[in-house]
Amino acid sequence: MDTEDRLTKKERREKHREEQREMKRMMQQRKPLQQAMKWIVAPLVIVLLGYGIYTLYSLSVIPKQGESIAIQGREHIPVDYSSTPEYNSNPPTSGPHYVEETDWGVYQEELEDGNVIHSMEHGGIWISYQPSLDEETKAKLEAIGKNYPGSVVVSPRSANDSPIALASWGRLEKLTEFDEDRIVKFIKGNKNNSPEPFAR
Repeated sequence: MDTEDRLTKKERREKHREEQREMKRMMQQRKPLQQAMKWIVAPLVIVLLGYGIYTLYSLSVIPKQGESIAIQGREHIPVDYSSTPEYNSNPPTSGPHYVEETDWGVYQEELEDGNVIHSMEHGGIWISYQPSLDEETKAKLEAIGKNYPGSVVVSPRSANDSPIALASWGRLEKLTEFDEDRIVKFIKGNKNNSPEPFAR
């Protein structure tokens, strides 16, 4: 017969109460430690979480690319405007333009600057190239344009003074040769950085 069996009912109750009191004392002794751990761990988790979010955001955000070009306004002009506006870059990146914008996509024919400027005002990118550019490079530019169907216009442009020009609202980058990495960075860094992003 063990000790527990030899105890009276009253003694067993008392022993049980004593065990409960002891357990309560032990829990109370642990409480300050648990509280301290909360105060140490919680801020640490918040800091690490914040740092993780900041790092992911920094990696995903690409700064604006290309040369900054002074904005020449956003005035709408009629198609039969008496004189061609003088733009401060070639191709233009802002300034007087037509009411009708150019639809996103790849074009084989030359486009009116006034229509494409309006598309850039809506956050678009214009990849233009000299018509004499070799067919292989043209095909690569068109493939990039097709990868961004909602924000890029690709077209030939005789007036260009560089083989390839990347234009967005107030930004311009000229390339002497095809460079996919720079083109993609320009698109990602500059699309929708305009007065009317997502307007279409």
